[in-house]
Amino acid sequence: MVKKVVIVGQGYVGLPVAMRGVDAGFDVVGVDLDTRRIAGLANGVSYVDDISHDTLRAALDSGRYRPTADYNEAAGFDVAVITVPTPLRESLPDLSFIESSTASLAAHLRPGATVVLESTTYPGTTEELVMPLLEKGSGLTAGRDFHVGYSPERIDPGNKTWGFVETPKVVSGIDEASLARVDEFYSALVNTTVPVSGTREAELTKLLENTFRHVNIALVNELAVFAHELGVNVWESIDAASTKPFGFMKFTPGPGVGGHCLPVDPSYLSWQVRRKLGRNFRFVELANDVNDHMPDYVVDRAALVLNEVGKAVRGAKVLLLGLAYKKNTGDIRESPSLAIIDLLRTRGAQVSGLDSHVANHQWPPDVSRETKLDEAMSRTDLAILITDHDDIDLGQLSLAGTLTLDTRNVIAPPSPSIITL
Repeated sequence: MVKKVVIVGQGYVGLPVAMRGVDAGFDVVGVDLDTRRIAGLANGVSYVDDISHDTLRAALDSGRYRPTADYNEAAGFDVAVITVPTPLRESLPDLSFIESSTASLAAHLRPGATVVLESTTYPGTTEELVMPLLEKGSGLTAGRDFHVGYSPERIDPGNKTWGFVETPKVVSGIDEASLARVDEFYSALVNTTVPVSGTREAELTKLLENTFRHVNIALVNELAVFAHELGVNVWESIDAASTKPFGFMKFTPGPGVGGHCLPVDPSYLSWQVRRKLGRNFRFVELANDVNDHMPDYVVDRAALVLNEVGKAVRGAKVLLLGLAYKKNTGDIRESPSLAIIDLLRTRGAQVSGLDSHVANHQWPPDVSRETKLDEAMSRTDLAILITDHDDIDLGQLSLAGTLTLDTRNVIAPPSPSIITL
């Protein structure tokens, strides 16, 4: 019977898993080496938008949730779940967080326990990296003495319909016994589990999901560039195509892709194909090229908009509305706004931003922070809507009369001051 659960990583993936574990009646230890983050969690302060302060405080008050930076607190665990970041470093996968957390857990691994990797990675990581590290650090044998599995995270920050509990959970193990243990654990947390035959299949599932999105977003992004040059309203065409009840799925253009998934995950798959097979994954590489250059296109369009009213980018006051990569979240990782800021500043613009979701310690340096929309718009030469958070008054933007480049096509009704991407 599972009693003690350790969740390594208390970020956008790990904290929701930890909170759900408490709800399911487990004793949960949340391990994270960011001491500032741990101190905030211990004081009932949640920085993850999907987890309220009240939810966190209730978990703490139950006595079944302990946030810590000390791996010694993991001793005696029944199940450990690894949800650490897997970033790219100079375009190469960086698995150092997986390696260090796995080695730290291995010291506390005991017979009968289960370790599950949730971090996004290339097929083969669980069996080729995690399992040997656990065996080396514990002196135990995977499959015989303990269980190992992989279950790709499917957290969608800000999604009110498909939360952690409602989203089907893909589960896998290195053998049938491991799969059974992993499936049993997640069945206590979510409504539906989806067992697959092996960890490689589960690892590829996550990469397939995000590569599908990445490629289709790149398609409509490049189409938006060409449609503008051809004098065609791409947004209207997309809406019309979306009325087809079969064979089409709606994707919309934007200023680029961001977060911990789309700019990173497809490159893990491309890297593995090149490493193992010596071939290029051309769809991924092309999608990377298109999406990586969308911030350049946004800034080029901004320069043209300013030029049409007799203003240069140099010296212009440009306001970015929404800096997070995703609506109604404060996650600024890999956000296209960061590239847009750099490009605008390189051209000499004075850049300010407005985003109530982004924490002060994550705010980009040398970007003045605005808090009142009306005041910010009144002293701006050009506003660029990057992320359409619900607390940004779109009606106010429409009536402000300030030149605004709407990269999301959400400001209505149309007015001469509003320009779509």
